[in-house]
Amino acid sequence: MGGFDGTSNVLAGKLEGIPVKGTHAHAFVQSMTSLDNLKSVTLKHKTTGEEKNFLDLVLKYRQDLDSNPPVSNEGELSAFVQYALTFPDNFLALVDTYDTLKSGVPNFLSVSMALFEMGYKPKGIRLDSGDLAYLSKEARKQFVACAKMYSIPEIERFTIVASNDINEGVLISLKDQKHEIDAFGIGTNLVTCQKQPALGMVFKLVEIDGTPRIKLSQEIEKVTIPGKKEVYRLIGKDGTALLDLIIRKDDKNDVVPTPKSRTLCRHAFDGKRRAYVTPQKVMKMLELVWDGDNGGIQGSIPTLLESRNIVKEQLSMMREDIVRSMNPTPYKVSVSPPLYDYMHHLWLKETPVADLS
Repeated sequence: MGGFDGTSNVLAGKLEGIPVKGTHAHAFVQSMTSLDNLKSVTLKHKTTGEEKNFLDLVLKYRQDLDSNPPVSNEGELSAFVQYALTFPDNFLALVDTYDTLKSGVPNFLSVSMALFEMGYKPKGIRLDSGDLAYLSKEARKQFVACAKMYSIPEIERFTIVASNDINEGVLISLKDQKHEIDAFGIGTNLVTCQKQPALGMVFKLVEIDGTPRIKLSQEIEKVTIPGKKEVYRLIGKDGTALLDLIIRKDDKNDVVPTPKSRTLCRHAFDGKRRAYVTPQKVMKMLELVWDGDNGGIQGSIPTLLESRNIVKEQLSMMREDIVRSMNPTPYKVSVSPPLYDYMHHLWLKETPVADLS
């Protein structure tokens, strides 16, 4: 939702219209042992329609790009040829089945040059093991050398995709190593959420029969804010989010914040922490989508793409220190003065008074 632009899940592509992206499996490469496994070796030129022996073209370029005699794996080359014949417009090869730099990349380039000659544009490679930063930089060097050899600049810009249990820490480390990776395929750590496998929160009652209720605790973070509420995001002059302001819903004493109007914002629990905020823009953050008393779903549900665009827009409004990976600055959430007063009134009302003797 926050930054992925494709999926390897074909059913997700079918049901949700997400672009399906990916490469062949290691098993596809392993299943072939020699060029004799190829049952068809011809390909039609994309523009002219002229049919040529594609394998002969590949072997011609292999003589230039591999050592003499060739050391690249022939079964792997056979798999790449078959994959290119099947998907000539989307040739992106998994190159680490046997040896990334001595076999995978040279085989990929040999097939890619043959595709260029037949009017197609190869996409790139995927790395799935080993030192991803080092391998990406070495692969890019081979691309640059090939681009100079054949005077085709776009070879330098071939896409390098990386996978292999990538998580946030790995991404930060790769950035520090100045990798040459263009895209990341993240699976396990996207769907399992290893950093926080359980969501540390519980729904609490805040109102019943129109009467606001509060839950108290000696742990301040577990004290609830009573009543039905609205949330507004206050945007500053530079377009970044200053804070979110919570007000009581349908409370005549509570005023909805408006652009360029001075608004007092209070910390929900610390009476000394407060500030006047003059926003340039105000965004309402909550919309009712489910009402069990009135037929369930209310209004229209945004599409997946619309939801993704909303997330990207909101992230772009956050300061860098708030979204940084190490020691991020906590984002401020405040309450309006009427809500602060009511909350603390209810707090005192529901707290037993000690009787000392």
